[in-house]
Amino acid sequence: MSKSKHYLAIDLGASSGRVMDARFDGKRITLEEAHRFENRVVHVHDGSEQGRYQWDFLRLWDEIIAGLRRSSGRAGGVASIGFDTWGVDYGLIGKSGRLIHQPTAYRDPKKNEIYEDVRAKLTDQKIYERTGIQFMPINTLYQLAVDAQDIDRPLERAESLLMVPDLLAYWLTGARANEHTFASTSQCYDAQTCEWAEDLLDAIGVPTSIFERIVQPGDREPLGTLNKIVAEATRLPGNTRLSAVASHDTASAVVAVPMPDPTTCAYISSGTWSLVGLELDKPVRTPEALAANFTNEAGVEGTTRFLKNCAGMWLIQECRRVWSEQGKRYSYAELASMAGDAPALVSLFDPDDPRFATPGDMPARIREACKENNEPEPADEGSLVRAILDALALRYDQLIRTAGQLTGRTIRTLHIVGGGAANTALNQITADATGLEVVAGPGEATALGNAVVQAIACGDLGSLSEARSVIASSFEPVRYEPSSDQAVRESYEAARQRFATL
Repeated sequence: MSKSKHYLAIDLGASSGRVMDARFDGKRITLEEAHRFENRVVHVHDGSEQGRYQWDFLRLWDEIIAGLRRSSGRAGGVASIGFDTWGVDYGLIGKSGRLIHQPTAYRDPKKNEIYEDVRAKLTDQKIYERTGIQFMPINTLYQLAVDAQDIDRPLERAESLLMVPDLLAYWLTGARANEHTFASTSQCYDAQTCEWAEDLLDAIGVPTSIFERIVQPGDREPLGTLNKIVAEATRLPGNTRLSAVASHDTASAVVAVPMPDPTTCAYISSGTWSLVGLELDKPVRTPEALAANFTNEAGVEGTTRFLKNCAGMWLIQECRRVWSEQGKRYSYAELASMAGDAPALVSLFDPDDPRFATPGDMPARIREACKENNEPEPADEGSLVRAILDALALRYDQLIRTAGQLTGRTIRTLHIVGGGAANTALNQITADATGLEVVAGPGEATALGNAVVQAIACGDLGSLSEARSVIASSFEPVRYEPSSDQAVRESYEAARQRFATL
């Protein structure tokens, strides 16, 4: 490569978004933040008693355009743009080409009312054999079931269903497509044929004609180039290409896990959610995997992300929000320090308790959960954050052990990437809880994974393994060893048994 290339990675999480400039000189890749902004769910009145939780998509779009405009003057120009976002949510495009309504957020409770009905009608066995996806009320399948019963008939009015990154790609270029890794998270997608599971969709009244063609991450053909309005607004050339990347944020994050040997490594993509799993060559859809409710999501180059969603930084984010409203404005560093001063393994609770899934008074909910299980209620903010970190680490340990049993793999190393990789307290607690070496970093894994798949699409990298080698040589991870103190090991073993009863 004669000169450095710039790839713009647009990375949208459930709590924040950013436009990142990835500069690749042929050997190493660096990241520079061009623009960062908040993302949040908006609770709106929709004529029902409970209202609806939606994404403020127009504001997100405005922030994306601002970030692209800030990046337009990069030396040598921008080689490519790629989108990755949080999973399962979508927008519906009407016959006019316009968005029918703002995308509903996966935390909206309406689909909870229909979740069990859909499972009973289709049967868990059939759904899992076809899709390989874990059962969660947030999945696209149940959101679509809600839309199918909506008196405003949004599905009948729709010409296209575009998952969130597909919708952004459409607004950027005018091209309509559904990207493979994101489609696989929906529980509407056949894990074997890599096509939409039309029989499942037909059974719940979803017209399959609204789904678009499937595109693969790293495809050499661009999704499109900037439309005239976007080119003028961003000051980018109209021929700037949009590349198909692993548009589900976890898929992009796993691309950036610098695993020297995926057969002996587990990973956690740590952010608002924690995604705990292994990289496999093919899906595992056994009765045992169904019973454990593990998911098989598509990765790059035919890989499978065998993982399970569990709670993540969402618990701390919500506690911090509640405390801020009470006038206690703690930084994340302050909360981590307070947790470090609190005693370990005092108050255990199940971090995946459904009561924690929606916005609300998280500190009160956690104390309530501890009380119900005869666990001591955390006395202060530091004790409560420590309880969250302990609960997360013990849950990680539980899921890694289960994943190893389901696949016959022996796990020796745990890679943690994403924003949570910077939480040194949680990393050490996780090493102690799992007994594994923890390798933390890179922190900006999602944007990195996005960028290197753009490089593959542009022909500047040849493969996933080559991309991981570039990332490994570009970023130095932080390593955490489990405690060698016998008393500490015994305390975690006792906590592991106690946690299992929850």
